[in-house]
Amino acid sequence: MKPCPYCGNNNMEGVLFCDECGQPLVGRSGQTTSQLVQQQTHSLRGRATWGTARFDLASSIVIHVRDHLEPISLVPKQEMLIGRTDTQSDFTPDLDMTPYGAAEYGVSRQHAIIKRGEDTLTLTDLGSTNGTHLNGQRLIPRQPRVLRDGDEIRLGRLVFHIFFK
Repeated sequence: MKPCPYCGNNNMEGVLFCDECGQPLVGRSGQTTSQLVQQQTHSLRGRATWGTARFDLASSIVIHVRDHLEPISLVPKQEMLIGRTDTQSDFTPDLDMTPYGAAEYGVSRQHAIIKRGEDTLTLTDLGSTNGTHLNGQRLIPRQPRVLRDGDEIRLGRLVFHIFFK
């Protein structure tokens, strides 16, 4: 087990991000975060590494899909299904990733869901074929994870960043 230097959660050996708080556990050279902090604390001062998790009622989200210039701006509903259009059944998810090559990148029709909480957003994989990753860590199906401003989300091989506005 590998303890997280930020929150103390015990993580399985080999994981790159803490299961509890999402902090990176390994630096670029393979050193653990605690070693980097001890050796390079001067370079980390004054720099925020994580965006806020707070998402109030007046907030909206902006999604930047990798390799696409035009961002997606929207006000999330209580629950928003993310996936791709199914032309055979006329099914369209709330956030349709079809225009961004969803089928080619392995996005399922009903891939993941974003839920609005009291003051946060959560992301939950719906048992998708190719998985959902949050900041490089694969999500366990049907277990919600809190989203933060600037998080990287990968559905199959389709990568985008979510920003709070």
